[in-house]
Amino acid sequence: MIITSEADILRQVMGDAWMMDILKAAGTLQLPDWWVCAGFVRSKIWDVQHGFTERTPLADIDVIYYDPGDLREEVEKSWEAQLKRRYPGIPWSVKNQARMHTVNNLPPYYSSTDGMSKFPETATALGLSLDGNGEIILAAPHGISDVIQLVLRPSPYFAAHPHLLPIYEKRIAGKNWQSIWSGLRSLPADAT
Repeated sequence: MIITSEADILRQVMGDAWMMDILKAAGTLQLPDWWVCAGFVRSKIWDVQHGFTERTPLADIDVIYYDPGDLREEVEKSWEAQLKRRYPGIPWSVKNQARMHTVNNLPPYYSSTDGMSKFPETATALGLSLDGNGEIILAAPHGISDVIQLVLRPSPYFAAHPHLLPIYEKRIAGKNWQSIWSGLRSLPADAT
């Protein structure tokens, strides 16, 4: 099956017991505006688009949330430790998006989705969460076109700030994703 819509993405995730377990685990923290994002979502889509039958290993599982009331990094580490105790063997990474703008020297973010929109590439600016009824929801601040079409390009924020483009280029070179997913193609920021 090839993914062509948000509904296809949600179906793929719902049919993946491991991904559902990860989402439920993150949900147990009851963090405000939480999402499991980035490679967790992107790699699943790229695996499906390439016809892989086995999951590509992930360096980490990124859980983000938005809490402007407590910006201490120690709090993030505490949430991470809770997840690691409850669900060992998972490479958890928990980050408060209300703090991350300072790490990246950017203006403050106003939500987790706003933080996602500032990720370096469009294909990684994706998140999954569970709503109050336990239903999966997808955040895709730049849409899903690039990720499902296997396109790598800088996010609009990075494209609009040329001094950030070397960060994007270094990241793409360092990740070497095309050695895993051979169908990926890089496009410049202004390509449509």
